[in-house]
Amino acid sequence: MNGNTELRYIVTGGAGFIGSNLVRALNERGETNILIVDRLGSGLKWRNLNGLEFEDFIDKDAFLETLPDIPWMGLEAVYHLGACSSTTEADADYLMRNNYAYTRQLCEACLRAGTRFVYASSAATYGDGSRGYSDRHESTPAYRPLNMYGYSKHRFDLWALRHEALDRVAGIKYFNVYGPGEAHKGDMRSMIHKAWGQVRERGEVRLFRSHRSEYADGEQVRDFVHVGDAVDLTLWLGDHPEINGLYNCGTGRARSWNDLARAVFESMGRKPHIRYIDMPESIRPNYQYYTEADLTKLREAGYRQAFTALEDGIRSYVRDHLESAGAE
Repeated sequence: MNGNTELRYIVTGGAGFIGSNLVRALNERGETNILIVDRLGSGLKWRNLNGLEFEDFIDKDAFLETLPDIPWMGLEAVYHLGACSSTTEADADYLMRNNYAYTRQLCEACLRAGTRFVYASSAATYGDGSRGYSDRHESTPAYRPLNMYGYSKHRFDLWALRHEALDRVAGIKYFNVYGPGEAHKGDMRSMIHKAWGQVRERGEVRLFRSHRSEYADGEQVRDFVHVGDAVDLTLWLGDHPEINGLYNCGTGRARSWNDLARAVFESMGRKPHIRYIDMPESIRPNYQYYTEADLTKLREAGYRQAFTALEDGIRSYVRDHLESAGAE
């Protein structure tokens, strides 16, 4: 990377789901002096780069080696969205290197340079939800993630809290994000994308049966947030370096899998046909039946923008992207 490049933004995970949408939003602001950091591999992630304007691209490991050469002067912000986001990844050492140690090294570099650092945490840090979904710092140490992915994200939150970095950086706890740019994620893509594919292939949507008596089949709930809303909040935090700490990114309204499926059918002009299947026993102990972002702290910080209603977001996603292209 040329040390004389006049960079304004660095986006790690910039070829990924939220990252590529963030780069597109920066382009819409007229910003193109962007360094994208990612690893493309042999999959289809590279397609997310189509149509984006950016100064340079660098592999995620090579990027760490070049940190001393980064032209920090004039750099507005580093948006650190790159991570292993697989909730089923079993290699704990890999997750700690990729999600915790990498984030810490980049955060420390930004703090030394005085550069705005906004990073992706996750709602997976909340665990089963029994301790609530508050993003207030005093609540953070009590959370117990259910999987190693969530723990690797939580570990950095705890480090940043302990070392008072959260007084100078912003972390975002994304809930269930969906929208254009997620097709490459495979089994980690949203249920909306999966449901659209199931309807096209089989004419039905398959949902897990409930294995708890207080929840009917398909009435397990999540907080589904459109990627456009996730990007808006991420950029807002980048634009306001005086606002720091952890913040939830969700609608603040939990919705059921049945609601989601019905909205997909409606967007495709079809009558609902939902079939319930047994949940694999391997995931039952760690399955979340309820998630809902607590937006109190975010609103207190001054963020006033409304979040897209589930039906509106699905309608736009399905009709304007999935159906119009036949694939993402």
